[in-house]
Amino acid sequence: MRAAAVMARMPVPGQVKTRLVPPLTPLAAARLYTGFLRDTVDRLARINGIRPFVAYTPPAADGFFSGIVPPGFSTLPQASGDLGERLAAVSGALFSRGATAVVLCDSDSPTLPGRCIREAFRRLDESDLVIGPCDDGGYYLIGIRRCTPRLFSDIPWSSPYVTQRTVEAAERLDLSVFLLEPWYDVDTAADLDRLCREVAGSPEDDTFARHTRRALAELGLLTQARAGGNAPQDTCR
Repeated sequence: MRAAAVMARMPVPGQVKTRLVPPLTPLAAARLYTGFLRDTVDRLARINGIRPFVAYTPPAADGFFSGIVPPGFSTLPQASGDLGERLAAVSGALFSRGATAVVLCDSDSPTLPGRCIREAFRRLDESDLVIGPCDDGGYYLIGIRRCTPRLFSDIPWSSPYVTQRTVEAAERLDLSVFLLEPWYDVDTAADLDRLCREVAGSPEDDTFARHTRRALAELGLLTQARAGGNAPQDTCR
């Protein structure tokens, strides 16, 4: 089994995308994150030959996530702890279910091309570790072909050094590493501006970030981007 899991949070206002507040309100940030999450799930659903999962937090959110995933998806709760502990636990759970390769994806990169995930699985045929680096030094994806909890230890999460330190950890563990093409996640107002410009400049397509596009339109952000401006301040829709 080749398993791919989305690392997801319940979209509760004030608990998701907090670095986007402002320019967004907590409610608007949660609405936008819901679009990100649904587009990430849709992306995995279009990839053949994998078993898709949503790894969610908090554990009480099972009903919400079971209600938004399409047929063929499975859900599992994340463990408690920092991001490294949660990544290690999710990957360990998937390997214990019989996975031969595991790819863990963020839910903050709604326009990430599906080719990046397909390429990750291809590269895992020959590499121990695959990382999809983000422009901010983190990563949008990590793929491994055996359970390696130490890979996620002593990493300065939410810093510009996540990918660098993960590669260094892999080298200490004698793991071969392949880096995918870089992409971006949406954490800050500057990232939001970039997202708005990308979506506004792309043709409407059911396979391209349709839920994110709808959320941006509802919040009035696409109109602003098409006019050549930045994301409006204090969006309260």
